[in-house]
Amino acid sequence: MVRGDKVVDSLAVTPQALRAQASPKTYVLNATPQTVHVAHFRSDLKPVLTVNSGDSVVVQTFRWDPAQYEAYGIAPECIPQEFRDLYKELKEYKGHELTGPIYINGAEPGDMLEVRILDVKITTPFGFNCNLLGYGTLPEEFQYNAYRVLPIDFTKMTSEILPGVVVPLKPFFGVMAVSPPASMGKVSSISPGIYGGNLDNKELVAGTKLYLPVHVKGALFSAGDGHAVQGDGEVNISALETSLTGTFQFIVHKNKRIVWPRAETPTHFITMGLDTDLNVAGKNAVREMLEYLREEKGINKENGYMLSSLAVDLHVTQTVDGVKGIHAMLPKSIFVQR
Repeated sequence: MVRGDKVVDSLAVTPQALRAQASPKTYVLNATPQTVHVAHFRSDLKPVLTVNSGDSVVVQTFRWDPAQYEAYGIAPECIPQEFRDLYKELKEYKGHELTGPIYINGAEPGDMLEVRILDVKITTPFGFNCNLLGYGTLPEEFQYNAYRVLPIDFTKMTSEILPGVVVPLKPFFGVMAVSPPASMGKVSSISPGIYGGNLDNKELVAGTKLYLPVHVKGALFSAGDGHAVQGDGEVNISALETSLTGTFQFIVHKNKRIVWPRAETPTHFITMGLDTDLNVAGKNAVREMLEYLREEKGINKENGYMLSSLAVDLHVTQTVDGVKGIHAMLPKSIFVQR
């Protein structure tokens, strides 16, 4: 297990964060009936763990009903007992299984929560993919449900999804979220929003950062919807859905107000646009990029628009979650140190 002080050293936490949390810790949060909530977010969910800014949490998640895996050919002995115990309480598959929420001390509305995704591990050698009646990018052409259970090769980090078709795996969490504002009430986890949620952004692998606006005290972070691999678009409504364990480090940025989720990889900064209309989502992603360039780089709107047209790539995040996504990727390499 990674020691908290080593995590802090390697990621160069700001002096302010170090003063606030002199000895960061690492916690383990297992998926149990007491720590999992299903398919929704609410501001009044009771926290299952409380941590400080700078602390890390190893979060266990599970995906899909074990009985379904058995029905599609997975041997019973391959399914972890804790997986079965969890689903005895959940009773049936109802949607995203989300571990949390985690309360981060010091996080308040108007702050920004930085989620450092330190590690993502696949924990079962199988996963599923499905298309569902009435959903996906081509619902009119696939008017039926179809489920497939697919193998995962831990050694090669691949899945042979069809005979002779082998896909490299790049695991990430489809859902990472803070609580929505209390005024929104109970929110389904199906569609993403200002709180993050079902972003389905395949760039958010280990070694990247997700930035979320804080809407309630403690932020209330949850994660789930493990994906072993996904293409941009997630066109048939699912990735290679599987069980993951992730290690997250939380950093609170006081009075750093953002409106929509943002992200950062070692090579790019990412803004995100969300809307039921994909064209509007694209506009929102560009507007967010112009705002980022103004705030962080001191580049005015007109010059930012030019820069975005020349150097920023727009990717379709997903087209299947009701609220669709476009993410704009700005390469860090274009900024020359003078």
